[in-house]
Amino acid sequence: MVVNSVHWFRKGLRLHDNPVLQEALNGADTVRCVYILDPWFAGAANVGINRWRFLLEALEDLDSSLKKLNSRLFVVRGQPTDVFPRLFKEWKVTRLTFEYDPEPYGKERDGAIIKMAQEFGVETVVRNSHTLYNLDRIIEVNNNSPPLTFKRFQTIVSRLELPRRPLPPITKQQMDKCRAKIADNHDQLYSIPSLEELGFKTEGLPPAVWHGGESEALDRLNKHLDKKVWVANLEHPRVNTCSLYASPTGLSPYLRFGCLSCRVLYYNLRELYMKLRKRCSPPLSLFGQLLWREFFYTAATNNPNFDRMDGNPICVQIPWDQNPEALAKWAEGRTGFPWIDAIMTQLRQEGWIHHLARHAVACFLTRGDLWISWESG
Repeated sequence: MVVNSVHWFRKGLRLHDNPVLQEALNGADTVRCVYILDPWFAGAANVGINRWRFLLEALEDLDSSLKKLNSRLFVVRGQPTDVFPRLFKEWKVTRLTFEYDPEPYGKERDGAIIKMAQEFGVETVVRNSHTLYNLDRIIEVNNNSPPLTFKRFQTIVSRLELPRRPLPPITKQQMDKCRAKIADNHDQLYSIPSLEELGFKTEGLPPAVWHGGESEALDRLNKHLDKKVWVANLEHPRVNTCSLYASPTGLSPYLRFGCLSCRVLYYNLRELYMKLRKRCSPPLSLFGQLLWREFFYTAATNNPNFDRMDGNPICVQIPWDQNPEALAKWAEGRTGFPWIDAIMTQLRQEGWIHHLARHAVACFLTRGDLWISWESG
């Protein structure tokens, strides 16, 4: 039987530690790597130009890496429910693979795609690699409910086995065994759009603080690991005024888009720490920021209303004020409070602020000063 695989990239924009991409390659005659770009989503008000620029750079880097393996990235415009029926027929697809998405919206979308694939006789393979742990397992160990405090979450995690070790990057030899034909007009049919094509005005746009892509992510990780003092001090991280600027070795957006595997980061930190400190096992605090990420994913995964107050069982119901003028001044950095305005200006221009700065502006908007709902923010 001929096996024609399509790997659907969403997050997980990388070739290293990508278990479900490995599944796409296993025993396949052809493999095509697809990214579906929803034109409607491009115009969504809550997705800014900096995030889009990062994503497009990540896609360019991924396509460049695939070229080195004699493959390409197929960027298709449309919604998944409209795109896949056409691709299934055109490419005679028999297997669809994608990374497990723990977010409520992603789970609903993926459920619809799995059902559609079944109707077309297409096998679906889904694997977790966006989080360190299986979030359903954490919930199961916690009496089938998500832990609601970080302390409780740490207790649960300490009982689990260590995260699965990362897989090596996809190789040219692997891809050569299942190479799909690349059309001469591939760039016309499946090109990565520009910001202008997505409707953004780029005149006067400052240079990117964060450059997207797996290559940049791994380069930053290596620079981090070269600074052994940084790793040794992660138990008790220090914050100073320099922390308020975007670090040239910062990693957060690369984890968000899956340009960097959280498991690669986890095991690199673990092994270097053990080498430096001569301990059998590092403390959980070494992985504090990664575990906070896991904690919030766990809290959200089975809660479809996690992003709103109404209908959210773990959210305090508060009678917030309605003040559009104050909200606009906060968002535009015109509150008259220099610290708050500076942070909001940095967020608007760079697309990033330090986590303590995030706490400051969130507190100012909500319980601290304006008494405006966090949903509006």
